[in-house]
Order: sequence, then C-alpha cells, then structure tokens
Amino acid sequence: MKTNKTIRLYNIILPIWLLIWWPSYLWLGLIPANYLFDYLVTYLSMKKLGIEDCKQKAQNHSWKVCLIGFFSDFVAAAFLLAFLYLTDIILPNELGESISYGLSWKPNLFSILIILIAIAIAGVLIYLLNRWMFKKDTDLGKEQIHRIALNLAIFTAPYLFLIPSSLIYHGM
Repeated sequence: MKTNKTIRLYNIILPIWLLIWWPSYLWLGLIPANYLFDYLVTYLSMKKLGIEDCKQKAQNHSWKVCLIGFFSDFVAAAFLLAFLYLTDIILPNELGESISYGLSWKPNLFSILIILIAIAIAGVLIYLLNRWMFKKDTDLGKEQIHRIALNLAIFTAPYLFLIPSSLIYHGM
C-alpha cells in the first residue's frame, strides 16, 4: 500500500534583526562602522561635558563600548527570536501567524511594539553596562558617567531592528 504525502517547501527568509547572529562578510563593515560610531558618541559626549583629554579617554574605552553594544544587540535579537518562537507555540492560530509575520516580514502594530521593547531592552543594557564600565575604569564623576552612558544608550540602540525585512528583500 502506497501513501502519498504532500511535502511543502517554504522559502526561508531571515528577519533583518536575525542577521546579527549570522556571521558573514557583512560583519567586516559592521564592526568597524559600529566601533567608529561608538567612538564618536563617546567622544562627543565627553567633549560636551568638558572632560579633559576626551579624545584619549574615548579611544581607550571605545572597544569596550563597542563590545557592550554588540552584546546588548545580541540580547535584544535573542528576545525577538524567543518571542517569535514562543508565539508559534503558544498561539498556533491566526493571531500567532499575524504576530510572526509581523516580526519576520512586514510589521504590524503588535510586532512594532515588541520590536520597540527589544530596542528598549538593548538600550537599558547599553546604559547599565556602560555606566558600570565607566565607573570601574575611569575617574569621571557620577553625573558625567550617567550622561555618557545615557547618550550611548539613546544613540546606539539597535533602531535598525525597525527596518522591515519586506523592504530589504523586495525584488530579490
């Protein structure tokens, strides 16, 4: 007795925010660009606060700031991936499909809120970890550390998570 099984193959397209987990040539440009941006935010924050020798201090700490930023982005992407995975398990219906579709392809209101939460998680981590690092590694004042860490959290949070995959992959 022969049975016919239907096999469906789906196109696999990764959400843009998931690319942070995928080592590629993209990282060759992403890492130096991220380092430079982190340096600029750190340097400009220190300069605005009137910190002496801000260029040297920013250079000394930029690689740590960059690592903190990547770690925070990874945590935020892991949150989105976990949310995407759990949504499919907990809500195996149209609502779950709508949320998954929004997170991975074309955002809807609910998925945008989830992405904003992920960006906020990264921003809070960036703030807390940079505040801790500057407190441990510098002789800066508490208010100066707070402002530098806050600027880093605001300006270096992963806002690119908001770019819909449908915008990037359209026409490929």
